[in-house]
Amino acid sequence: MYLLSVETEFAAAHFLSDYWGKCEQLHGHNYRVRVWFRGATLDRTGMLADFALLKQALRGIITPLDHSNLNDNPVFDNNPSAERIAEYIFNLLRPALILLQVNPELLYAVDVHETSTNMARYEA
Repeated sequence: MYLLSVETEFAAAHFLSDYWGKCEQLHGHNYRVRVWFRGATLDRTGMLADFALLKQALRGIITPLDHSNLNDNPVFDNNPSAERIAEYIFNLLRPALILLQVNPELLYAVDVHETSTNMARYEA
């Protein structure tokens, strides 16, 4: 089995409206996102997938999130936790990969790091 990952970062603000504690206040993170791809076979060039296409797909999803208030995005239901952000990115990546003619079944997991020590993962 082969594993690939691509990574990017974005900065955004958020708060958790159904949480009691300091995270219920508006604050920001420099998020790091790592996306994992997995597959058993390589293409004729000896690659599982083209890193350039994987990064292109990820950038298209991250760009609207960068320097935004994530609570303004209704998909997060006013609670944009790292878990929900990871799921959101995962779900948007599948159609983005299809548009770039990358097999969406290769998509395995999305990791969202809020800090260097806190990370949430969403898997297929």
